[in-house]
Amino acid sequence: MSWLDRIPFTVIVPFAVFLTFAPFVPEPHLWEKLRMLAGGELKRPIDIFDLFLHGTPLLLLVAKLVRMSRVAR
Repeated sequence: MSWLDRIPFTVIVPFAVFLTFAPFVPEPHLWEKLRMLAGGELKRPIDIFDLFLHGTPLLLLVAKLVRMSRVAR
């Protein structure tokens, strides 16, 4: 996963923050899609794509932080 090490925080943090909370009104897509997933309503391809699009940068940021913490040991 050395490709993850090459992504600078100055790139990944703004993407993660923006896409996690976009659109800001009426509610973030990620939150809406997670609610749909929990309720068993996530069935349309566009909704699955939205979950992937808005969740991936946040997952990459978390993976990068976990990887950094393990390497530091």
